[in-house]
Amino acid sequence: MPRILSLEVDISHKVSYNWRMSKKNMTKLSTDPYKGVRDFYPEDMAIENHIWNIMRTTVERYGYEEYAASILEPSELYYAKSGEELVNEQTYTFKDRGNREVTLRPEMTPTVARLVAAKRRELAFPLRWYSIPNVFRYERPQRGRLREHWQLNVDLFGADILEADAEIITIAHNILQNYGLAKTHYAIRLSYAGILKETLEKEYALSHEESIRVIKLLDKFVKGNENLLSKDEFKNALQEAVPNKADTLKKAFEKKTFLQALEKQDGYQYSRNLEKLLDQEGIPAQMNAYLTRGFDYYTGIIFEVFDTNPANSRSLFGGGRYNDLLDIFGAEKISAVGFGMGDVTIRDVLETYNLLPNRESVTKLLIIPHASEFIDICKKLAAQLRSFGIAVALQLVEKKMGENFKYAERHLIPFAVVIGKNEEISGMLSVKNILTQEQTPMRMDDIAAWIAEQQTRKPVLQ
Repeated sequence: MPRILSLEVDISHKVSYNWRMSKKNMTKLSTDPYKGVRDFYPEDMAIENHIWNIMRTTVERYGYEEYAASILEPSELYYAKSGEELVNEQTYTFKDRGNREVTLRPEMTPTVARLVAAKRRELAFPLRWYSIPNVFRYERPQRGRLREHWQLNVDLFGADILEADAEIITIAHNILQNYGLAKTHYAIRLSYAGILKETLEKEYALSHEESIRVIKLLDKFVKGNENLLSKDEFKNALQEAVPNKADTLKKAFEKKTFLQALEKQDGYQYSRNLEKLLDQEGIPAQMNAYLTRGFDYYTGIIFEVFDTNPANSRSLFGGGRYNDLLDIFGAEKISAVGFGMGDVTIRDVLETYNLLPNRESVTKLLIIPHASEFIDICKKLAAQLRSFGIAVALQLVEKKMGENFKYAERHLIPFAVVIGKNEEISGMLSVKNILTQEQTPMRMDDIAAWIAEQQTRKPVLQ
């Protein structure tokens, strides 16, 4: 025991010494956040909350329940699912004080798979779950992609039918509609996992490795509006990827015989049927047989949503069916379909179409004591209004009256009331509209109902 105590003292002295030395040598700490992450001031949080609230409200209207988990997971979860490349190059992975290797989650899919596998026998299927976690990836920050972001994850387990796939895409569509986007602002493209690979290997005798290389090139070539490869670059890259079969494939792509081969696949017809079902519901989804997704676990329908505006020409989000989700846990197979929607790309698209919300304060009234002796009556009024669910701020710092109204204006508080001797005796107030400067007289007991009437009605979400 004494040895342990001695060690703790030594560590304490060392930490204290290092702190004093660093403080002595340090000129000034930077106020910038860590590269690739964001600070959220109140005005930023207002936008984030708007984004999250639309997500949450929409999915809950379809019967989805929210779940959550820690941002820390054992690294083996990602080794098993995604391999060493993702863990070693794209994640924040480290060893804790118990020498256990842990990772800040780069995505939520392995976590939800773990949760479902852990209570497989206790859960009632079909299972409708969603979450809005923050996730971390160590990559180069750029427009639409940061090292940390928040992502809506929507998953439907235990329903391997066409209508389940349609429900997931319908939810994604309605979220965009509830943000105020028009159908012309985005395009939904869908396909079926595996039909490209199967066609390349069966019809054109490509090996597994060759087909993967070609699929990756096709993904870059037909990536919505943001083609990552030009036509000539694609041809050159194809020649390098499969030199012995490049000419045959080039002719097949140009003459559309490759597309005809794709149409023979069962998955192609399934995608067409889904396209028709969505069209009947007024959802503008289009089949694109060349569409592919970056993860290997998709086993059925896949879809991706693209912004149609050249100013923000990019993929916004996507998803699909992944029925092999629980394989890494050795659990019984459960069908699953879902999507992930990140807050960064959504904020970009709302900004592109001028759909970012005007900031509103949650505080609806500033109560101003005329002097310190009226604090008590102001507190009583504030407590009464709060009991009715109205957010109220009580001015505790003495300011000139004009400065109080400026304070309300700066904090976007729409109404203010001053309480002094006359108000205390008569029970009558004069409520000031900070924006219009209008004064409305009323009884103190009526102010709660009056403020409630001023609230703007929100549109009904789909």
